[in-house]
Amino acid sequence: MTYQPIVAWTEIPVTDLNAACAFYAKAFGWKMEITDAGPNEIAVFDGAEEGGGGHLYPGKPARDCGTTIHLTVPDTLEETAARVTAAGGRTLGPVIDIPAGRFQYATDPDGNSIGLFEMGAG
Repeated sequence: MTYQPIVAWTEIPVTDLNAACAFYAKAFGWKMEITDAGPNEIAVFDGAEEGGGGHLYPGKPARDCGTTIHLTVPDTLEETAARVTAAGGRTLGPVIDIPAGRFQYATDPDGNSIGLFEMGAG
């Protein structure tokens, strides 16, 4: 059987595309550029062309956080959590250790549920 990633692509609805780009750029260090590559403007996550990725699009976020998208942090969980808060998001609950690494739940300024995921050493 051929390997297929579980997540092929993610889309996060946001109310203000420019403000959301600024949040994700500050929180994760991504270069976010708005393009009209689809039926509407989108901002593709930095590095998405190399594998499973996603984009932001103008839309209505799900009520009460909706589905959670776990995003890999570029450094430590604590450093990214601090940037998320500084950029206008919120961290929720404790850091949770699992065999694959550790994570913490958060929300972006639109209330979208995101998981901040730090991969384990192995």
